[in-house]
Amino acid sequence: MRNLLSPLLNLRRGEVAPVLVAGLFFFFILTALMLLRPARDALGMERGIDSIRWLFIGTAVVTLLVNPVFGWLVSRFRRLQFISATYAFFILSLVGFWALLMFAPGAVGARSGQVFYVWFSVFNLFVTMVFWALMADRFTSDQAKRVFALIAVGGTLGAIFGPWLASQLAEPLGTPNLLLVAALFLALAIATAWVLVWLRSDRSAAEDASAATPAADEATRIGGSAWAGIRAVCASPYLLGIAGYVIVMTIVATFIYFTRLQMVEAAVDDLDARTSLLGNIDMWTQVAVLALQVTLTGHIIKRFGLAFALAALPVAMAIGFLGLAIYGSFLVLILLEATNRALQRGLTRPARETLFTVVSREDKYKAKAVIDTFVYRAGDVIGAQTEGLLGRLGLALGGLVSVVLPLALVWAALGIWLGRAQQRRAAVQETSTTDGPLPR
Repeated sequence: MRNLLSPLLNLRRGEVAPVLVAGLFFFFILTALMLLRPARDALGMERGIDSIRWLFIGTAVVTLLVNPVFGWLVSRFRRLQFISATYAFFILSLVGFWALLMFAPGAVGARSGQVFYVWFSVFNLFVTMVFWALMADRFTSDQAKRVFALIAVGGTLGAIFGPWLASQLAEPLGTPNLLLVAALFLALAIATAWVLVWLRSDRSAAEDASAATPAADEATRIGGSAWAGIRAVCASPYLLGIAGYVIVMTIVATFIYFTRLQMVEAAVDDLDARTSLLGNIDMWTQVAVLALQVTLTGHIIKRFGLAFALAALPVAMAIGFLGLAIYGSFLVLILLEATNRALQRGLTRPARETLFTVVSREDKYKAKAVIDTFVYRAGDVIGAQTEGLLGRLGLALGGLVSVVLPLALVWAALGIWLGRAQQRRAAVQETSTTDGPLPR
């Protein structure tokens, strides 16, 4: 069976077990996230969609404040320790929110829902960022191009299972009890992270001879400054390019997000009903992702390169928004979301995470944290305020298209440049005989 599956899935000898464990790790994370996302959106809508736009600003500020704390953890603790500490903090937070909802419901109001919204938005980014940082640290650049899409399949299955579970449990159990279920999945994620790190290295025999053992690797702290991530992003054209790509991507994704909220708000007004409806939308928009990840992504990246993989999403979104502006139906929105998530999680996300395999280990955790949290949420803020301004001007979808099309051109150009830059850095990394730093 292994001999049959390895060529089909573009795997090599010794990669099956680590990829399966990494996929299971991602399954647990995305199940927890997507289980809670409908509840987050439903609670956030309690004071209207306009309030969510301002919550994005609060979320961006919180992520900026949290980044030095995470940088300090990375500098002072070993890898598995700061990974476990990050997930454990969010588990305890979930238990705290559950206790508040269950034992002090009188203290829960619209303000508490907004606090949960901001907390979840930070939680969402940090748990996935830590996962992909570990993947970029665990696998080589060549492996990443082949296996990251397969690893992402685990996340897609979790993204399908989580909303389905939310839609089944939201009304009979109530939204608060979903928090404990999500906490359980995060605890399982910690266990799989330990298993993944301690598995035997998948690299070639020559690389194994010079590579550190898991025990030696875990005994070494990354060190550096708590602010190193912010400085690295500002000093590196390559990391600034990734930041630019991410910020444009999130602006466009935010346009889709608010369009969906407006359509859901017009359809239902009950909290549990909204949670169930949003859960069903999330579940069905994940189905298209699975086929792409299993069958094509690894081969597409391998054959056409990262530049093609990174430029595909901007082109598709430009076309999709044109279709949404022309037809403006709920079905077209779901198709646009399905296309966005299929390409983003099935093609663009594995390609984007491969970009980090050719940076220093410190940048894989610290600079990546800045880009995947603060920069990401800054894109949310810009997108939310832009969408709100266009709505107040009465431009609606037509106005969004006029913004999306030029953004898509910039977005695609950045993707092509980053893909080529990664290829050059990977070549330097492969031919280098020292451990000197890569060029900025």
